[in-house]
Amino acid sequence: MRTERTERTENLRSLYEKAFDAIGKGVESFSPRLEAREVGTVKTVTTGIATVSGLPGAGSEELLEFPGGVFGIAFNVDEDEIGVVLLGEYSHLFAGDEVRRTGRVMDIPVGHELLGRVIDPLGRPLDGTGPIRSSQRLPIERPSVPIMDRAPVTEPLQTGIQVIDALIPIGRGQRELILGDRQTGKTTIALDTILNQGRQDVLCVYCAIGQRAASVAKTVAILRDRGALEYTVVMVTEGNEAPGLTYIAPYAATSIAEFFMEEGRNVLIVYDDLTNHARSYRELSLLLRRPPGREAFPGDIFYIHSRLLERATHLRKERGGGSLTALPIIATDAQNISAYIPTNLISITDGQIYLSPSLFELGVLPAVDVGKSVSRVGGKAQLAAFRSVAGDLKLAYSQFEELESFARFGARLDEDTRKTMAHGRRIRGSLKQPEFSPISVPAQIAILLAISAELFDEIPLNRIDEAERAVQQAAEAMPDDLRERLFTADTLKAEDREAITKIARQALGTFFSGEKEETLPAEGEAGEPLPEPEDPQPAHEAEKSGVSAAAESAKKKSPRPGKKTS
Repeated sequence: MRTERTERTENLRSLYEKAFDAIGKGVESFSPRLEAREVGTVKTVTTGIATVSGLPGAGSEELLEFPGGVFGIAFNVDEDEIGVVLLGEYSHLFAGDEVRRTGRVMDIPVGHELLGRVIDPLGRPLDGTGPIRSSQRLPIERPSVPIMDRAPVTEPLQTGIQVIDALIPIGRGQRELILGDRQTGKTTIALDTILNQGRQDVLCVYCAIGQRAASVAKTVAILRDRGALEYTVVMVTEGNEAPGLTYIAPYAATSIAEFFMEEGRNVLIVYDDLTNHARSYRELSLLLRRPPGREAFPGDIFYIHSRLLERATHLRKERGGGSLTALPIIATDAQNISAYIPTNLISITDGQIYLSPSLFELGVLPAVDVGKSVSRVGGKAQLAAFRSVAGDLKLAYSQFEELESFARFGARLDEDTRKTMAHGRRIRGSLKQPEFSPISVPAQIAILLAISAELFDEIPLNRIDEAERAVQQAAEAMPDDLRERLFTADTLKAEDREAITKIARQALGTFFSGEKEETLPAEGEAGEPLPEPEDPQPAHEAEKSGVSAAAESAKKKSPRPGKKTS
């Protein structure tokens, strides 16, 4: 027993000796160093803003650290104080608290680890699936790519939305604005575009700026259920968060997208929406006592959006050949597209897609107003097959809309005009599309060729959707060599055009009822509105278009045959 105790005692003594020897060596090798660190003091704290004194070396946009792990960005660097935008919960901050410099600007983690994740502008995960392990960070504010490093926009970004791909095409590297009143389908168009990028090998970044938590949860669920979240990064700021987080969100999301672009990938970024971004910046500026301008916005509101959207571009091959396509979204008030923020963004971007509430109420979805929408770049990147098919479609559709508004006043129309209106109604019916159901390029080409060949003109309007689905299914069985030529050929050859038209005609063979649409009389009684074709419209829609109850009853009467005009 004594021998065992002696051995244990000796073993413990040797272990203690080794530990103390290591501690002694560490103490001997330690040399204390003095570091100069600037420490300031909080003077005041207001809504998302703090004023700090005692940091003479702090620079503009520098990141400052507050108690409780809260950070802030130095916005106003005055002679005796600094105006700081707080990035997080600030209810525990009080005057007299200590503030430290970090010596760096605001940055965010980037990398492939972010794909499929939901994060906030500080890079913190919000999806509850564990921390984000990224070894690289980039500043949220980066200079845009120099002009000499940019390449022309030559490749199309297929949205899967027929009215956009055919009439308002978007190219990779373009900035296309989506605007319209509230609840007109702006976010739906952006989500449809993201869903269509799975087959295009395009990575996506969706930035929700100041949105309601319920709306963001619904969006994330849609992306997850349709398999789009695996190639998408979702950045979220809710409406009740600090205005500083709402302000930095689009810049942080753009840095994430730029990381993939500089790797040579094609990236799509959606800002939903920049109206909330502008309001948060206005709030911060007014709290910091910056002078207000038009609509109380600060004078540099144009600059904060231009330096954001200028980062979207198409790189030269020497820089990797990647591209960053931006789809900013803004909300208009009472269809006023000439307001301050809409006109600013229209002048910054390369075109706009305008969504009309009138079309939305009539059930024309997506409610794209073709007359007010334009793409200033994407036409050069559009596939040759689209250009040859959809060249006259926009003109024909615009003429139909003019004639439709003209005919509501009881105008006398000749036979050719009535045929034009019947054809225009088929165009509008064919361009309707359910949400979250993108259409492939061959199917779109087949539908457009069927429209130009007037194959839909003899089909009743209430069966247009069914006929369109039949053409889509037939186009998916198109021969592989023909499908390949739609993407690569410089022009759509006559034999290819005829082959696709034949496929569409065969698909529509069962829809021809043999009875053409009821024609309108050439003349009507003075002031009598012409009866509408068999387009089933509810009574309340007729009231919206200015048709009175008396005119409705006059429609039911058999019109008096009139003289045929030339």
